[in-house]
Amino acid sequence: MDNLQFLSAVQLLKEIHEKRISSLELLHFFKQRIEALNPKLNAVVATDFGTAEKQARAADEALTRGEIWGPLHGLPMTVKDSIEVKKMPCTSGYPGLKDHVPSKNADVVESMAAAGAVIFGKTNLPMFGQDFQSFNDVYGQTNNPWDMARVPGGSSGGAAAALAAGFTGLEIGSDIGGSIRNPAHFCGVYGHKPTFDIISFKGHIPPYPGLFPGDYTMSGDIAVVGPLARSAEDLDLVLQIAVGPLKPNQTAWNFKLPAARREKLEDYRIGLWLDDPDFPVDAAVGDCISNLVDKLAAAGASITDKHPDIRFKDCHDSYTKLLAAVPNPALSKEIFDHFQQEAPNLSMEDKSFRAQLIRGVTMLYRDWMVLDYMRLMMRQKWADYFREFDVLLCPAVPVTAFEHDHSDFFERTLKVNGINRSYYDTLSAWAGLTCVSYLPATVAPAGQAANGLPVGVQIVGPYLEDRTPIHFAGLIEEITGGFQPPPGF
Repeated sequence: MDNLQFLSAVQLLKEIHEKRISSLELLHFFKQRIEALNPKLNAVVATDFGTAEKQARAADEALTRGEIWGPLHGLPMTVKDSIEVKKMPCTSGYPGLKDHVPSKNADVVESMAAAGAVIFGKTNLPMFGQDFQSFNDVYGQTNNPWDMARVPGGSSGGAAAALAAGFTGLEIGSDIGGSIRNPAHFCGVYGHKPTFDIISFKGHIPPYPGLFPGDYTMSGDIAVVGPLARSAEDLDLVLQIAVGPLKPNQTAWNFKLPAARREKLEDYRIGLWLDDPDFPVDAAVGDCISNLVDKLAAAGASITDKHPDIRFKDCHDSYTKLLAAVPNPALSKEIFDHFQQEAPNLSMEDKSFRAQLIRGVTMLYRDWMVLDYMRLMMRQKWADYFREFDVLLCPAVPVTAFEHDHSDFFERTLKVNGINRSYYDTLSAWAGLTCVSYLPATVAPAGQAANGLPVGVQIVGPYLEDRTPIHFAGLIEEITGGFQPPPGF
């Protein structure tokens, strides 16, 4: 079958269930592609084809008997290497965990397995997911399939690269600062950051493995796990499988995400936030998204250039401090004490990420509560906005994929419209708009920039209405062309 490697998960499942290809044959197909093409990409960093072959064979035999294990029956897929899969390495890119082999699955992996998925590999990331590109001292550097000299994004960079290269049927990543969305944008695939806490975070690293051996865990503020795929329909499929209350709450709680707000493109009320003077968007990205907006208008969509009554700069400041506070319990006493000594000497005018990190790590609980109150005010403004609009379109990242840069994180810069700007601010600000307010956001391919690299559009939806931005992403596939394979793959 032509282009089997680039079919969506839903299409691949149809091929399996209608017995045009077996699960085992599809697994072998991906294995051959990985053996041939992964050495230059380094997206898939660990595999267990032996166990996967047994599972795929069992799935085929069950199908022959008329048994369907679930909606992912027989689908070969991979998972980001910060998410635990039993009997497979899970390093989170940290050398100290290079021998860590979990004895059980993360909750989200257990959901995928229970739905019939065949999980055969792990994909690369930066150490502990703490960068916007994907390299570490365990597995090395992952490249972008559109241009090997450029990054695939991070932290779910291996996931997005593997999907774009046709190495896997589906992926699960994680996101605290755009870690699903910026790789989707850089590699031209789909990604969804769910509403905060609707999918269990248990089994993700960080936090460090073994800290929470029972049913209870600490997901940490802001962080989520979610899907990456080659179609919007795939994202929706994963959400319907993975969403649910945490295990300790299942005694009394149950919930189901509402259907999308609208059925047709012309019925959607669409708002725009396409640029901002404090966090400008490079013309390569802005022109591509503006072109998409023009096409949507020509197709009859109702579009208004309006965004929530939120000052972007204040939002980013709150987000950065709250983000910096998340890893606080995991810091060594030595590092924490050093930051405490340095914090009083910081200038109030110093808004660099390093300074904000130190402030966030060392802030008083009272200060955190003040920030949380400010977040509540922003969440209310978003809620007010979504009474008038159904979705908001904005950039996922204001630049296209950039060249690999392993220099000091705090010293890096990126050019936006020819001007050097902060690496952290440039890559996190537009993602942080939704992170800090716990909102769902879908990234869908919007086309290619003038430099030939992919551009994604971020579709923000109302709180707990994840299926609305995903549905909208599906509606625009015909206009944008959806996922396009990178040349050479």
